[in-house]
Amino acid sequence: MGAEYHDPELRRRRSPWGVLALVMLTGIALMKNGADISLGPPQPAAAASPDRAAGEVFAPLVPPDDLVPALAERVRVPSLAIDAPLMDVGLDADGWIEAPPAEDRNLAGWYRNGVSPGQRGTAVLVGHVDNRTGPAVFYGLGSLRKGERVEVPRSDGRTAVFEVYGVEVVDKNDFPAADVYGDTGHAELRVITCGGGWSRRDGYAGNVVVYARLVTSR
Repeated sequence: MGAEYHDPELRRRRSPWGVLALVMLTGIALMKNGADISLGPPQPAAAASPDRAAGEVFAPLVPPDDLVPALAERVRVPSLAIDAPLMDVGLDADGWIEAPPAEDRNLAGWYRNGVSPGQRGTAVLVGHVDNRTGPAVFYGLGSLRKGERVEVPRSDGRTAVFEVYGVEVVDKNDFPAADVYGDTGHAELRVITCGGGWSRRDGYAGNVVVYARLVTSR
């Protein structure tokens, strides 16, 4: 998956804004259409939505120390029994964040032009909700609740542990990039898959976005 965590190239990845500004300005959605399955994936409850009170900063009361840059190797969500390898993904020719190969139902992607999970800034993970054979790695993402954990083992032997503080479905045609990618001044994580309503013509109408903050590492 590339060089070790002390590679100077990794240290230059301080913020995703340089590349994702295009996504923000054009409103391009992040994940392409899902497959036709008989039962749709769970959708976030209203109570799981992030509390965007005016002026509120989403950060732990006593922030842990930020981690140094390192490759993201796996993603684990204990409450959903997710334990999947991560591959590096970038942008495709149309300006979408690339998704991992759909054929592998237990594979997710880390947006390599952003920050490392646990590093100050907003790290981004993406994965399919389903494929032509059924549910995929992030099928259950919409059922996450506030306070649950997402763990990201890294190439330096550390595991960044994030606490979920919001889960919502956002419209692909009106994607709130500033809310999703905005730098809070702390180490944050976004986990994204397809969600919302589905039609044969247009696929999924939205994206499920999980908002989480670094609370510890081990």
